[in-house]
Amino acid sequence: MKRNMKKICILIFSFTLCGQLLYAQTYEEMVKKSYEYSDISDWPAAEECLKAAMRLEPANRLNFALLTNLGTIQRRQGKLENALISYSAALAQRPQDELILLNRAELYTEMDETEKAIYDYNTLIVNYPTHEQAHYNRGLLYIKTGEYLLAQTDFEFIIETYKDTFLGRFGYAILEKARGDYNESETVFNYLADKYPDNMRILEERAELYFLTKRNGRAMSDLNKVFAATTEPSAELYMLRGRVKLAQFEKEPAAVDFKRARDLGYDKETVDRLLKESF
Repeated sequence: MKRNMKKICILIFSFTLCGQLLYAQTYEEMVKKSYEYSDISDWPAAEECLKAAMRLEPANRLNFALLTNLGTIQRRQGKLENALISYSAALAQRPQDELILLNRAELYTEMDETEKAIYDYNTLIVNYPTHEQAHYNRGLLYIKTGEYLLAQTDFEFIIETYKDTFLGRFGYAILEKARGDYNESETVFNYLADKYPDNMRILEERAELYFLTKRNGRAMSDLNKVFAATTEPSAELYMLRGRVKLAQFEKEPAAVDFKRARDLGYDKETVDRLLKESF
């Protein structure tokens, strides 16, 4: 009995000591630990360290940066609503901060909150008129909403401001594809593919263009290069390859791609409709 009591006392002492050591961590030490956990992609631990640091010093003037990092870490875990709270809290402290506005706009886009994303990009551009990424991202959203002239204005502004821009030309090629000017779109994609041969986004977009113009052999050639170079293909990429295969009457391989796209979160109704066409 005495021996058991001794073990219990040792355990209680150990837990108390651990708690004291954790409590003894300073603000700076907890922030440093969050970086260390982020370096090894231990996002839950990194998240807890940032929260602990802010609990230690809730009035620290640098907490806007910690809230920004916290939002990004939460995004990586798929905690989009929590990330939105973190970014918004950071913006409450620094309402014109370039990085926070960009992060929240990208998050809104990820959440399919297009109007809110455009609002943040508008705010960003008012404060940083030549912000290339903001103009490009807003242009893509205008394509999504069918406001092609506004998208064109953004891409033309980038091209005029940054003579050697990739983003401006790439966005313009996507815009022309959306408007149905396939010849112009292809000309720009070909130029970019020659200049940036390792950029798989160009080949992915050009593959869709080839598919739309019923040149499925060329589309598959581009897609084969993209899949060979991509470790984690997206749902959209599997859907595109499935559509090309289906157009080539390769129904079973197409169905495999459609199912993989569905597993990765692609719209179930769209996938199911295409699967019916595969059998």
